[in-house]
Amino acid sequence: MATITRRPSTPSPRTPRSDGEQARRRLLHAALRLFADKGFAKTSTREIAQAAGVNIAAISYYFGDKTGLYRATFTEPLGSPRDMMPVFRQAGLTTRGAIEAFFTHFLEPMKQGELVQQCLRLHLREMLEPSSQWAEELRRDIQQPHAAIVAVLCRHFGLARADDDVHRLAFSISSLAVMLFVNQEVIQAIRPALIKTAKAVDAWTPRLIEDAMALIDLETRRRGTQRPGAVKVKT
Repeated sequence: MATITRRPSTPSPRTPRSDGEQARRRLLHAALRLFADKGFAKTSTREIAQAAGVNIAAISYYFGDKTGLYRATFTEPLGSPRDMMPVFRQAGLTTRGAIEAFFTHFLEPMKQGELVQQCLRLHLREMLEPSSQWAEELRRDIQQPHAAIVAVLCRHFGLARADDDVHRLAFSISSLAVMLFVNQEVIQAIRPALIKTAKAVDAWTPRLIEDAMALIDLETRRRGTQRPGAVKVKT
C-alpha cells in the first residue's frame, strides 16, 4: 500500500509568475496523468518534469516538493467540492435550492472531458492505494459535502440530529451525481450524446434535482407514517 513520506519541513510553494503560468500548468497536468496511471510512489519527479518539458527545479519552485505537487493534483484541475460550502451557509436557503446548488457545482467538471477522467482515476487509485493524502481527501472532499447535505435534510425534516436514515438519504442523493462520473465510459459507449457537450451535461442537472426531491418526498411520507396516530399514505 503506497504511502507518502513527508519531509520534516515542507517548502512552501511560490505564487507562479505570469510568464511561468504555462510551465506550472504543464507540470500539474503531467503529474495528474502520471500519478493517475502509476501512483505516487512509482512516479518520479524527473519523469514528471520530462513529461511537462520543464526543468526539474520547477517542481520545488511552484509546488514545494513532490508531495505538494501531488496535493495540487487533487485540488486544482477541477476544483474541490468544498468550494460549494459557502452556498449551504446562505440564510433562507431552501431544500430545493441546496440540492440545485449541489448538483450544479458537482457536475461542472464533467465538461472538462479527458481531464475529468484522469482526476477520477487519481481519486480511485487513492482509494485503493491510500496515502497520507487520503485522510485530507476524505475530510475535505467527501465528509464536508456529505455533512452539508445532512444538515439540509435535518432542517427539512425538523430534526435536531441526523439518524441513520438521513445519512442513507444523503448518500443516495450524492450517488446520483457520482454515478455520472463513475459511468462515463459506459455512457460514452452506449449514449455518448448525453455527455458530449457542456449543454448535454447541463441537461442532467434538472433531472437529478427532480430525482433527489422525489427521494426526499418519499422519506417525508415514510416518516409521516411512523408518527403515532399518523394516517398511512398509500403508494
